[in-house]
Order: sequence, then C-alpha cells, then structure tokens
Amino acid sequence: MEEVLDFLRRLSENNDREWFDAHRTEWAHVKRLWADFTAELIEGIASFDSTVRGLRPQDCTYRIARDTRFSADKRPYKSWLGTFVAPRGKKSGYAGYYFHVEPAGDGLLGNHLLAAGAVCIEPQVLRSIREEVLDHGAEMLQSIDAARGFRLDTANRLKRVPTGFPADSEYAELLKQKDYCLEKPVPEEFVLSGNLPERLVDEFRHTKPFLDQLNRAIQYAYEET
Repeated sequence: MEEVLDFLRRLSENNDREWFDAHRTEWAHVKRLWADFTAELIEGIASFDSTVRGLRPQDCTYRIARDTRFSADKRPYKSWLGTFVAPRGKKSGYAGYYFHVEPAGDGLLGNHLLAAGAVCIEPQVLRSIREEVLDHGAEMLQSIDAARGFRLDTANRLKRVPTGFPADSEYAELLKQKDYCLEKPVPEEFVLSGNLPERLVDEFRHTKPFLDQLNRAIQYAYEET
C-alpha cells in the first residue's frame, strides 16, 4: 500500500495532465495494485456477506480522473482512491462497505476512512429507509452500537424531522438523517500495517447488521417502483 500512497501524494503535489501523462506507466502499476487489493477485499467480505459474491474490482472502484464540468475545482485528477463493495456493484444504489485512502488530506474527505452505508440516496429510497427507522428504530440503534469503533455520520442531518414523519418519535434523530452511513477514520499506520484486507474484513463484519437493515428497506423501495 506504500506505493499507492506515495503515488497519490506526488499526484496531489503535481495535479496536472502533463505530470500524469509522464507517469502513466506508474499509474498503471498502482491501478493494478489497487485492483488486486480490491479483489482480495471482495473475497473477504463475501465470506460473511454473500450478497457481494462474484463482484469484480471494476464493479467497486472508480476512475482517477475528476469530473470538473460543474466544479470550481479544476484539478483534473483525484488525490485519493476508494473501493465500494455493495450488492450488484457501486452503481446499484444499495448500501455497502467503503474503504478510502487519501494521504495528502486536501481532496475529498481529508483522511483515510472506513465507511458502511448509503449516501446521496434517492428520494423514494430515503423514504423507505425512514419508514424502516420508524418501524424498527430500536433494531437500527442496536446495529449502530454493534458496529464497534464506527459512528453515525451526522454531517448531512436535517434540522427538523421530515414532513410525513412524527416529530415526537423516539427515533427523531435517526429520521433526520439524509445519509445513513457509519464511518471510522483510521491513521496511516492502520493502512500501512500488514494484512490490511483481513483487518478491514474484521472491521466491516461488525457493520453487516446495519447494512442488512438498510438494504432490506432499499430492496423494498425498488420493488415498489
């Protein structure tokens, strides 16, 4: 993983097409390392979550090029890499397991991160998840507690309970969520220590009850459309 982080650091310092074109061979090597790592991670997660079995690295990883069309930040390349292991792949809309490395700290998240859940949720899916919270909020709180070391990301939480849901619900704070995602920032030592895929699998295993509940609600929303 050191080769991956080193490349991302230098890319962050030289984020232009000329530098990247001169280092395309190195990027190809780093891309293969990340794909091999992702394949191992998929296999490990599939050992306890069969819904991701059969995914390929390309189903779970992203292009290094940034889409700058609607962004004030015109840097052409990402200075991070991420792998999102979810049922039917990264574009399915299902909740999944995400691992993010960002050594430079000036990109998307600013740190290395483990996450489990769903973000940027479609309206009909979000409503289904909130209905799940209303009916089974105690189960969701237990799932969050069971994900030891993870915390619920509340950065994108509404100030009020959304219309159509009871403001006096004992699960009002969960109903305010727009993203349903658990997160765990990790230091560089965690990323560089040995047996990284195995340690990630051990971490993600504790988030499975939370994802099972989310994906139950997501599946219901898709069946209703």
